[in-house]
Amino acid sequence: MENYADLMFRGAVAELQKTEGTFEKYQTAYKHRTSTELGPDEIGFIRRRDSFYLASITDDGWPYIQHRGGARGFVHVVGPNRLACGDYRGNRQFITMGNLQAEERVSLFFMDYMNHARLKVQGKASLKSVSEADPDLVTRLGSSEVPAERILVIDVVAIDWNCPKYIPTLYPEDALREVVGPQIAKLQAENEALKSEVARIRGA
Repeated sequence: MENYADLMFRGAVAELQKTEGTFEKYQTAYKHRTSTELGPDEIGFIRRRDSFYLASITDDGWPYIQHRGGARGFVHVVGPNRLACGDYRGNRQFITMGNLQAEERVSLFFMDYMNHARLKVQGKASLKSVSEADPDLVTRLGSSEVPAERILVIDVVAIDWNCPKYIPTLYPEDALREVVGPQIAKLQAENEALKSEVARIRGA
C-alpha cells in the first residue's frame, strides 16, 4: 500500500498544512503508520461493519457518495489488500457503476458510531456482473439469501484511521437488542404475571 500522506497531502493541501504548521508532523507520523497490507485491526474492523460509504467521481469531475449496507460482515477481505462484496438490485440509476467505467479511483468510509472509530480507504474499484466475475469469488460471496447482480471489488491503495472527534454516538439495532432485549423480556414476563394476578383478584 501507499503512504496515505503521500497520496492525499499534495498541492494546495500541502501548502495549507505548511501554513498551519502541520505538514512536517503529518509527514513524520504517516511514515510510521504505513504498512504493506491490511493488518488484523483493519481486517477485524471491516468484517464487523454492516455498512460503508463509497465515493466515486463522474466523468466530468462531480463527486458522488453512496451508502452500501448489508448483514454484518457482508464486506469480505479476500486478499492482503483486496475487499469484495455483492452488489444488489437497487434503484437502477447506475451512477456508481457508470462512474467506475471512466474512473476506478474511489474513497470509502467504514464507520463505527458506537465506538467513535472511522477507517478511511483509498482504492481502485471494479464492478462486474456475476457472470463476468471470478467464479471462486462469486461462490465465496454467495451466502446471501438475495442473489447479487454484480460483484464489487476494491483494491486498497492506502488507509487511514481518522480522528474520532465529532463522531456521534449511535447504537446499531443488533447491539441494542443484545443489551436491552433481556430486560424487555423480563419486563414482559413481569407484566404478564401482574395481569394474571389482577385477573385472579378480580375473580375472587
